[in-house]
Amino acid sequence: MPRQPVPILPSPQRRALLRGASLAAGLAAAPGALRQALASVQGESWAATWGTAPAGPPTAASALSFANQTLRLIAHTSIGGNRLRVRLSNEMGSTPLQIGAAWIGITSSGQNLVAGSNRPLTFAGRTSVTIAAGAPLLSDPVYLTLPAQADLAVSLYLPGTVTATTVHDAAYQTSYVSSSGDYAAAATLPVSRSLYSWPFLTEIDVGSDGPNAALVAIGDSQTDGARSSGSANRRWTDYLARRLQAASLPGTVPVGVVNRGISGNRLLGDADNTPLSGKDALERFDRDVLATAGVRYLAVLLGINDIVNVSSSGLGAIPDDIAAGYVQLISRARTRGILVFGATLLPFEGFTWYAPARETARQRVNDWIRNAGAFDAVLDFDAAVRDPAQPTRLLAAYDGGDHLHPNDAGFNAIAQSIPLGISTAG
Repeated sequence: MPRQPVPILPSPQRRALLRGASLAAGLAAAPGALRQALASVQGESWAATWGTAPAGPPTAASALSFANQTLRLIAHTSIGGNRLRVRLSNEMGSTPLQIGAAWIGITSSGQNLVAGSNRPLTFAGRTSVTIAAGAPLLSDPVYLTLPAQADLAVSLYLPGTVTATTVHDAAYQTSYVSSSGDYAAAATLPVSRSLYSWPFLTEIDVGSDGPNAALVAIGDSQTDGARSSGSANRRWTDYLARRLQAASLPGTVPVGVVNRGISGNRLLGDADNTPLSGKDALERFDRDVLATAGVRYLAVLLGINDIVNVSSSGLGAIPDDIAAGYVQLISRARTRGILVFGATLLPFEGFTWYAPARETARQRVNDWIRNAGAFDAVLDFDAAVRDPAQPTRLLAAYDGGDHLHPNDAGFNAIAQSIPLGISTAG
């Protein structure tokens, strides 16, 4: 029997409450600041409103370094709430990372904050913290009324000299580095230089009194936003977030959209000598998908880099290998009750590494996505952006210029092609 439609905008469900004698006993025994931090998370519903995928460590030639400076990292949210927390990461670092101070506020323009919106972040009640090598760190909740589609600034004061070993390289968003000193609490940052990456920051969650959820998009540069307009939030995930916000009705659950694309990323294996392309999706899946707060949906757009970079002798086997990789992602997601949507691979004739045999491999992968019935739903991105007269090519109006990546209009076409009331397959 076919399963019932599963919309991205579901009806509310009862909030899960954190209960139990062991938690109550732990709260009673905890020191004051820690007890307050623990108590604040009871009964709350959390979902990611923004996220990115970390990679690294970079090569010595490309590594960013900071010396007694404050980073002001700008992130565009998808859904709102009245509580916030952030996830920082030293997961690619080999030495401890010291955070001297961390604040979060709403930006008015550039590096400037809306008056009165900046809030100090704490970690188990502490205002400064050291993140162990190889570890992430989640902040305590902070109360701040956040509207949907807002720009947040996460300010991190880094005492001493720090190398950004954990970083998302292609942010397509301007962030800022201060002159020497701790300016995390300042409404205006004295800027020494701009940043076009996100060091150490990997997720922002919102808490609310009702249920919420998140959709994670895992992918490569086509999800990361290559060829989209910088600092304009025109990735296909941004357009989708705005569609979901516009379609949200009273009584529906807000759904955050989290972009875990990494330029150069692959499904099956790591790119040689390019650490900022990240670990392959099979390896990073638990961190970048399963660990995302409130994740209920997953969109997968991966495989074109596996096809483009495989040797000619391996092209015959690569579609079956990619299909097997998809099955692994689907199986692992379903252990957490996550619905998985498979996106067809975009056309790329005219791209530097295009070849007819690679096109044949792409078509075989897309045929499997459309017809195998493995995904809960199919997102036909290929059909949304291809040229009807030459379906092996991007439509010229959607071509970002290299014949592989869409432009802003193409990313919008992808987002518009996604039905907000997606039906499951099977």
